[in-house]
Amino acid sequence: MKTAREILNEIWTSAGGEAAALEAVKLTGDEPQLPSSFRVAAAAQASVAAAGLAAAEIWKLRSGQSQEVTVDMRHAVVECRSERYLRVDGKPPPPAWDAIAGVYKTRDRRFVRLHTNFRHHRDAVCKVLNCKPERDAVQAALMQWDGEAFETAAYAGGGVVSMMRSYEEWSATPHAGALAELPLISIEKIGDAAPKPWPRGDRPLAGIRVLDLSRVIAGPVAGRTLAVHGADVLLVSGPDLPAIPWLTIDNGRGKLTSFIELKSEQGRGCLRDLLAQADIFSQGYRPRALASLGFSPQDAADINPGIVYVSLSAYGHAGPWAERRGFDSLVQTATGFNHAEGQAAGVDGPKELPAQMLDHATGYLMAFGAMMARARQSREGGSWHVRVSLAQTGRWLWNLGRVADGFKTEDLKGDAIMPFVEEVPSGFGPLRSVRHSAALSKTPAFWARPAMPLGSHPAQWPARN
Repeated sequence: MKTAREILNEIWTSAGGEAAALEAVKLTGDEPQLPSSFRVAAAAQASVAAAGLAAAEIWKLRSGQSQEVTVDMRHAVVECRSERYLRVDGKPPPPAWDAIAGVYKTRDRRFVRLHTNFRHHRDAVCKVLNCKPERDAVQAALMQWDGEAFETAAYAGGGVVSMMRSYEEWSATPHAGALAELPLISIEKIGDAAPKPWPRGDRPLAGIRVLDLSRVIAGPVAGRTLAVHGADVLLVSGPDLPAIPWLTIDNGRGKLTSFIELKSEQGRGCLRDLLAQADIFSQGYRPRALASLGFSPQDAADINPGIVYVSLSAYGHAGPWAERRGFDSLVQTATGFNHAEGQAAGVDGPKELPAQMLDHATGYLMAFGAMMARARQSREGGSWHVRVSLAQTGRWLWNLGRVADGFKTEDLKGDAIMPFVEEVPSGFGPLRSVRHSAALSKTPAFWARPAMPLGSHPAQWPARN
């Protein structure tokens, strides 16, 4: 099996990084760190290190100074579960899942997973099943359905569900075949533009403006990671968009946050003005959603030649499932992880990975891709489109190999977490939260802005130094 350093090497060089830069990286710690048959700790360390190294290389471009990047494996995997360690005013997170979210059996003895944390997704599932939003009622209704037929009908009705497949079943689908043709991260030039100089500043991303149109974990982690290296990240949400409060707090560290109503022409005009002055546009909407509002990658390149446009999707941009909604837990279920973990743990049914690993690793890879594209823009010019997906990250994680006897590893307890935790103020009260796990020797990573309630700031960029 490849070492974490070899995994990092592949990520780095596949995105155009020079191999010599890897000499600046120090990786500490050993696998396994969590009970799993998959290499979640190596994936955490390599994805965090890739983003940290990209920040260090940008600093070298800006200042001429090299620096060391150190990532501890345990710290990285703890950061990939940061939401469960967050404390607000000393209080732990509320229950993470809606009352009817989770796993059910169907008539043909398959398992399906429902994601109902957003009310409109819960309502869509209950409409398809014609039942009340209660666990017993949902289970009874699902006994009238075969698994794949329900998955198809629920998706068509606006629900977000997946049927559990084995890896072999998933690999035989046309969509898995389409994903096999794609790289882990796609970085593509989509237009001509002059190179943009770096603004003045004393951090790798100082003065770099990032529009963050994302929710839940992967996209927000990408924005949080760009913010930890000094970027001005403006999280754009809508007053009526559903959100998961605990994740908003954990992933809001370092960001400004504004409400813009994109269904109105005034709101779209406001976003166009912000985009015209941005360096990076990072979004997690389904492919056609933003295009219909005038914010496709090509639209963005026309509004702001030289933009780096970053797209996150659940199932990738090619293949029959490209438009399908999804979350980490559902992609794990559909692509073989839950089946494989269940078998490895001796469980009759699905078992989740011990972290939302597809989400977190994708977030770091998304930030990495954004930084690599911005560095290329500074050298070559052009507008750039970066694409990542939870399913591609899953395919990468699967191909890292399995951990024999992984479930003999004990889960990390409180004492093991404490070295990685910091106390910070926020707009929600005092936070105890996980520090960033990439340590840069000359430009330490830190969040300069506290997490604040959504919509706390005006929809405008702060002045550059």
